[in-house]
Amino acid sequence: MFIHLGGDVLIRSKDIIAILNRDVQEHSSITKTYLKEEEARKTKTIISADYIKSIVITDNDIYYSPVSSLTLNRRAMGKTMTDFALEKEAE
Repeated sequence: MFIHLGGDVLIRSKDIIAILNRDVQEHSSITKTYLKEEEARKTKTIISADYIKSIVITDNDIYYSPVSSLTLNRRAMGKTMTDFALEKEAE
């Protein structure tokens, strides 16, 4: 399954290591250090420089996406908003 990260960028869901909220790097020194090391080793792709909501890490790349981490996680799980609404109704 492929996940749309915004713009013209699609990646395979099985290649994803982590999907992080952009704000996590501001609040965690460990995450900030990890991202700095990963950026030195991997290709960095900024999908929209004006609007970054999430960071997606794969084996070879780091993507800065304008799509929220929650939405990307839902896409990675293969669920749509309709699926979540149906689950909520069933509860």
